[in-house]
Amino acid sequence: MMSNEVRKDYLLNRWVVIAKERKKRPTDFVKKLIEKKEGVCPLCPGNEHMTPPAVLLYLSPNGEIRKERDQNGYRHKDWIVRIVPNLYPAFTPPDKERGTIKESPVLKNAAGLHEVLIESPCHDEHPGAARVSQLVHVINAYLDRLADLSGKPYVKYVSIFRNHGREAGASLSHAHTQLIATPFIPSLLEEELEASKSYWKKNHECLLCDVMERENEGPRFIWENDSFVVFAPWASVHPMEFWVLPKRHQSSMLRLSQKEIKDLAETMRVCLGGLRSLLNDPPYNFGFHTISAEDAQDCYHWHLEVYPRLAIWAGFEKSTGMFINVISPEDAAAELKHVVYLSSSNKI
Repeated sequence: MMSNEVRKDYLLNRWVVIAKERKKRPTDFVKKLIEKKEGVCPLCPGNEHMTPPAVLLYLSPNGEIRKERDQNGYRHKDWIVRIVPNLYPAFTPPDKERGTIKESPVLKNAAGLHEVLIESPCHDEHPGAARVSQLVHVINAYLDRLADLSGKPYVKYVSIFRNHGREAGASLSHAHTQLIATPFIPSLLEEELEASKSYWKKNHECLLCDVMERENEGPRFIWENDSFVVFAPWASVHPMEFWVLPKRHQSSMLRLSQKEIKDLAETMRVCLGGLRSLLNDPPYNFGFHTISAEDAQDCYHWHLEVYPRLAIWAGFEKSTGMFINVISPEDAAAELKHVVYLSSSNKI
């Protein structure tokens, strides 16, 4: 049996133990799905009154997309995608009447926004099973909100993320993504940006462009289409983790072309569909890492990271900041590659 390894992340000062001597197969993590009745779903059509008014809707009365918002107490029906403020926001817009706290190096105002993007009127249209055409609408809505939120003077970063399944933090099972706009760039993204700047300064190349070129021909490669490459990262923290990178260098998702948007929709459908098939629809989180700042344009490469929630971080991880992964990225890639290619033949 091969010995365990400790691997360093491409971008972060983070080390991961690839525990080959504790090796498990992906099927060891498959759990029987337990259906839980949720009662009335506030995100389903007909229940629009149960959420705040939509800040953006996609409607298609004549086959063409029309963008609207709920106003004057009216709730639009027959929507394709709907974005609403979160009822229990982590960040809220500045409010002069409510006042602000006096900021310090260890205290800041939680000024920002927190929204829920309802991906489809169909309750179960998750990305791994969705129509590619519907995912195109979802991605376009991401970009619309990213552009709008990024333009607000109190916003420095917009996080677009998804929690799928209760174990991944989803309180509702209706297909949805969340967006949180923050008044500063989170430390993890700041560290990625600084590492990218350092690599650019030394090599006059984008670090992740270089990584992608190497991974595209290596044992961690999973799938590609015209615009995107998918692979299991060298120092995967999570079992079966994979990343999606655009082939064209871009620091921000806002630079996606229409062709790339369609290819990203296909990539998400195929790869999340493969994960769903392999592990019986496991809980997972995903997050887009995208930075629009001018000093990021040459050196930073936006990407999507997908983290299946198959393992529990216990005492070692919490007390050291070092992680143990019992499925090597190479094994994960081999398993995912097989099911992803089967999934690609079933996309709609």
